[in-house]
Amino acid sequence: MTVYDAMFWFFSLALLLCGVLVLISRDAVASALFMVLGFIFLAGLYLLLEAWFLALIQILVYAGAIMVLFLFVVMLLDFREKRRWWHGNLLGWLGAPLAVAALLAALLPVLKRAGALADAPEKWFEGTLENVMTPVFTRYLLPVEVTALILLAATIGVVVLGRKETKP
Repeated sequence: MTVYDAMFWFFSLALLLCGVLVLISRDAVASALFMVLGFIFLAGLYLLLEAWFLALIQILVYAGAIMVLFLFVVMLLDFREKRRWWHGNLLGWLGAPLAVAALLAALLPVLKRAGALADAPEKWFEGTLENVMTPVFTRYLLPVEVTALILLAATIGVVVLGRKETKP
């Protein structure tokens, strides 16, 4: 086993553990923080693939901006009711194994073709910052700006909804 293999297994198992901890954590803030940690481990997997830009964007955008927004919303709403993770309904307990089975059924053809990706030319995986960002700032500028406005509107809505009424 090489160092890269060991790092892959470390990042993968740590990412899976963080995902499980997000699901079973009782506290919403702790779940969000486990999700941030999972994003960091995912960035580590991107680094192993030498996708430097994706790793940077994973840290800056997801672990930074979006999770700060999630934490802001969770802390602003101030969840008082603590529910245990095993107090679900019957539909949830039956739906989870069905969802896992559907995911595995969708992944089986991909796993069977895993050798085809190893034979792919390296130029398919080549991407510079200029090649990635030029379409964002030319062709896709309007959707990026609309997404930013939607996030701003959602933040303002959370502030308005979470505001406590003050008595005069």
